[in-house]
Amino acid sequence: MSRYLQGLRALGGLTLMFASPVVTAQSTPSAAKPVLQGESCSVRGLMDQLRQGMGSSSKAYRDYLQAVLREAAVSLPSGELHAAFDRETDPVMVEQLAAALVARSEREAEKDAIQTVARRALEDRDPSVRAATVRAMRRTGALEKTGDMYERLMRDGSPEVRMEAAKNLIEDNEHVYSAHHGPATDMAVNAATASTDPKVTAKILESLDTRKMGPEAGQKLLGMLGHESAEVRRSAALALGSVPAAQMGPAREALVGMYRGERDTGVRKALVQGIAELGFADAVPELRKLRSVDPGMAPEIDAWIRALESGVQEWGLLLREKQRQQQVR
Repeated sequence: MSRYLQGLRALGGLTLMFASPVVTAQSTPSAAKPVLQGESCSVRGLMDQLRQGMGSSSKAYRDYLQAVLREAAVSLPSGELHAAFDRETDPVMVEQLAAALVARSEREAEKDAIQTVARRALEDRDPSVRAATVRAMRRTGALEKTGDMYERLMRDGSPEVRMEAAKNLIEDNEHVYSAHHGPATDMAVNAATASTDPKVTAKILESLDTRKMGPEAGQKLLGMLGHESAEVRRSAALALGSVPAAQMGPAREALVGMYRGERDTGVRKALVQGIAELGFADAVPELRKLRSVDPGMAPEIDAWIRALESGVQEWGLLLREKQRQQQVR
């Protein structure tokens, strides 16, 4: 049987028959016609097929098999699916089973299924299995359904697990919530500040749109400006550039004050960018005052001043204009 038909049978328990009515009438007596029987969806059958198919060189086919399992998850026997997830130790297969449980939770076939996934992400002894389980929750509603899981994952002993958790926070905020859900932004900030890994903290903050961030998370982000890691200070300065209007005043004051004492060039560039984003054209007078603090930063500040004075009002376009200003000089 072809892979395509195998997938269809697994997905819907379908039985297909290709036969011409004319040929059937001529060659098979009506009494001898085969009886069509339905085929139930089997967890074991799906897993055997997926285990074999994941070794295929075709990414399209692998993606197809994964989609089959996710679509079938709602109708699969819950007990069998949970048992398969609990006993599986291959990270590749664990990820697929975890994704199936998440799909059941997302579609309200089993609301608490995602809690089972979260527990394994936190408690499994194998870091590669924990990392795979975390990946299964990416671009889902897990941020709102797993309590303090992400803050706890930030303290995981495995760098791989910590980074996978960071990617979840980044991609969920961008692709699930489009930076318009304050609690999701706050959760990312809380996780970043709970992290003991500067690389993970910086990765989360530098990618975060904070326009819907709450005041408590805003205070935590301001506190990150004093972090011992220059990478974290830089990412915090960039994140503060997009805070809500009510938080702009304190953020701008903190960035300007920090610039005068900061010695790292990369952090200073981020501070200038944050000040520019907070004020647009209104930031020009402040930037002119900062120009004399470090002569080596004068070209960077001048490029920002020229870009801000160009009248561009969209941040992405303003960044491009600033880059153009640097190239023409």
